[in-house]
Amino acid sequence: MKSSYNIGLVRVVSFKDEKLLNLHGELIEKYYPMLKVTSKAIPDQPDGIHDDETEKIAVPKIIELAKNWKNIDALVISCAGDPAVKKLREILDIPVIGAGESTAILASNYGDTFGVLGITEDIPPAYKRILGENIVGTCNIPDIISTLDLMSPVGREKVVKKALQLKGLGAQVIALACTGMATIGIAKQLEEICKIPVIDPVMAEGLIAYFECIRRAY
Repeated sequence: MKSSYNIGLVRVVSFKDEKLLNLHGELIEKYYPMLKVTSKAIPDQPDGIHDDETEKIAVPKIIELAKNWKNIDALVISCAGDPAVKKLREILDIPVIGAGESTAILASNYGDTFGVLGITEDIPPAYKRILGENIVGTCNIPDIISTLDLMSPVGREKVVKKALQLKGLGAQVIALACTGMATIGIAKQLEEICKIPVIDPVMAEGLIAYFECIRRAY
């Protein structure tokens, strides 16, 4: 078994700021020091993916970026909607991990009733598939349109308010459905305020990536 694994990570927001581009990868390396992450962003998508139209535009860009990636042990699509994950699993011979699927799988271990907290009008498909009829409330946050809206004190306050609403509806665990929530590092704060488990999508995708790497190497 290898002592470290090379992970490719796709950002679906076209960050020009290298620090923001690499943030999710750096978080994964912090959580799982045995993973070495290289991050790349798709082009011409400054607001990321936040609805069906922006996902449709992004998918071919993600596929093109992934197909030309060399010398990695696994590929992570750091987006809770898991865009292009299914297609890339058909194309690539390495594990392809989606943030949404990873988060939902881990959330299922922490309760029976789930709040899904993101920025899209619809709950992402993996959450509905894995958590099923046990999801309470809605996913979206009023007046939060894109992941960039989270990066302000007001955006953060709105996330907290929505999390408390989901708990009030009976959620035993909150599955974050936007990797931008990891960018602002809000999972721990939500746990402290709501007193229930909150699953961070970047932490989740990193764990599943590591599992897939060691499973294949075992």
